[in-house]
Amino acid sequence: MSHFGVVAPAFPSHFSAMEALSAALIERGHQVTFFHRAEAAGWLGDARIGFHVLGQSSHPRGTLAAALQRAASPGSPWGLRRVIADMAGTTDMFCRELPAAVKSCGIDVILGDQMEAAAGMVAQALSLPFISVACALPINREAGVPLPVMPFAAGRDERALRMCQGSSDVYDWLMAPHRRSIAANAQALGLPARDGMHDWLSPLLQLSQTVAGFDFPRQQAPAQLHHVGPLRGAPGSGRRIDTSGAPDLATVDPQRPFIFASLGTLQGHRHALLLRIARACRLAGAQLLVAHCGGLDAGQSEKLKQAGATWVCAFADQQAVLARADAVISHAGLNTVMDAVAAGTPILAVPIAFDQPGVAARVEHAGIGLRASARWARPAHMAAQLRRLLDEPAFARRCTELAGAVRTAGGTARAASLIEAALQPSGQGAGAAHA
Repeated sequence: MSHFGVVAPAFPSHFSAMEALSAALIERGHQVTFFHRAEAAGWLGDARIGFHVLGQSSHPRGTLAAALQRAASPGSPWGLRRVIADMAGTTDMFCRELPAAVKSCGIDVILGDQMEAAAGMVAQALSLPFISVACALPINREAGVPLPVMPFAAGRDERALRMCQGSSDVYDWLMAPHRRSIAANAQALGLPARDGMHDWLSPLLQLSQTVAGFDFPRQQAPAQLHHVGPLRGAPGSGRRIDTSGAPDLATVDPQRPFIFASLGTLQGHRHALLLRIARACRLAGAQLLVAHCGGLDAGQSEKLKQAGATWVCAFADQQAVLARADAVISHAGLNTVMDAVAAGTPILAVPIAFDQPGVAARVEHAGIGLRASARWARPAHMAAQLRRLLDEPAFARRCTELAGAVRTAGGTARAASLIEAALQPSGQGAGAAHA
């Protein structure tokens, strides 16, 4: 049995996916330890998972909340540079402290989120096998496939290739502080000179929470990249959430459309956007459940009800609600979108940050939803889009097809099996059953 060390960015959605995969490995007799700053341990609800604190000097208690706030609302180009500096600081911390911690904990395999290059760097420096997991959209680069943060579709014509390359060049320029951190730490660890996160993906096994029919088509996907679908734990597992205020789904009026709206953990504070969503649902004649993930106070919640929301709560049982909903309005966070795909629920995507523009572009590409501007879309426009999702059968048909793909993708169980196969001495199974 193996002892896995998990390295992931300090975001709740990334920890949630990694925790589900970790639980599947623990069920098979393996041991799992997460590594990060102390405050991130609170996101784990499975007592079987170990946690080793790093960054006590560079990332002490009290710094995580500020970093999350900057990430949620960078506000300006200078704010964005600060977010990138935070990423570089985390990579520095991992590269500085993780090697000794991995040795002291007896880790023999690194399970690394694609968004943290230090996972692959430290694993290679210590000659340990490592697996890359795309908790967000895969960052594997390919000509004609836009980076996850880009809002446009893939293409192979000359114009599309120029757009993809030009946008990648701009992205790399913006990410220069992080790229410099990666390059400097690679040199310090005695590794080859590479400077982008995409340069440090596992040659052994890469796992993605998407299914192939959702992502843009790829012609050069590596054989070790597998689309396993959403990484989710068993019902009732993981960290407990307070769902008080959420409706009994049996009380939802079957004669009126039922819409679920969530902007995720980091964006749930966006009251003005949620007000527009509530007004749109009123115009569309729909019942609306808003889950703000603790981002609003009681007064703001009441204003949402006055604007058109039927129910407002901090948290809801997302998978159960999506199974009942006729449509979901989402910030296009990958976890929410893949849960909607699994439930066969059409999506109105209102992307805000990170890879959400890319997720929204893929929602449209897959034919499972529409996209609206989080900044500019008016209630009447969103109401018209909701009516399209509810009334045009093509969306429901495509959602049903992709939900079937999720059911056959295998999820956490298949991911755990692929990991075990890749770690066999012969490496058999690492590139098999590519999907």
